[in-house]
Amino acid sequence: MNKESILSALKELREKNQKRNFSQTVDLIVILKGLDLKKPEHKVDSFIVLPNQFGKKIKICSLIDKELVQQAKETFDKVITKEQFPLLKKQEIKKLAREFDFFVAQANLMVEIAKYFGKSLGARGKMPNPKSGCVVPPNANLKLLYEKLQKTVRIQAKSELAVKCQIGKEALPDEELAANVLAIYDNLIKILPGEKTNIAKILLKFTMSSPIGVRDE
Repeated sequence: MNKESILSALKELREKNQKRNFSQTVDLIVILKGLDLKKPEHKVDSFIVLPNQFGKKIKICSLIDKELVQQAKETFDKVITKEQFPLLKKQEIKKLAREFDFFVAQANLMVEIAKYFGKSLGARGKMPNPKSGCVVPPNANLKLLYEKLQKTVRIQAKSELAVKCQIGKEALPDEELAANVLAIYDNLIKILPGEKTNIAKILLKFTMSSPIGVRDE
């Protein structure tokens, strides 16, 4: 797959799309084949830093102790300290899980975070994950992490042979959207056991549109 084939699909998608009164998200769907997701060696779960931001703000909540409080307040959208963990009600935690895209945790608090937040965050796949850099030491540079997470996407195949993720907003230039698609594709084939042979089809769609296939040229 090359950049020109992605640009061609995006052009067709825009031509066929009915204009909406809101900014739609551009979604990438990669249909997989020849994998048994129950096998560890066939597992697809990775975080990728894209070349371009999504065109929307990625909201980040931090779960930290006193060492990172000041830096976290200057960096993240919400700060929850260790002392506040037991004070939060279940419904409040569920709301946080819906509202924020990533949760950054101080490493030495992970046992307590699992205790208080694990059920709600785990159900949405938002538990702080070392693979994304979201489990940090007490001396972490949170500003650099914040900037990285603004361009980070998770690619994952759980119960079906497909990877589905957002690559940006429709207002982004096609060149930037195409670069994001290529970054995901290049990283995906590196983690698939059969590389390109495990990819059956690649589709692009807007939130409210039908999908358009990307030709493998």
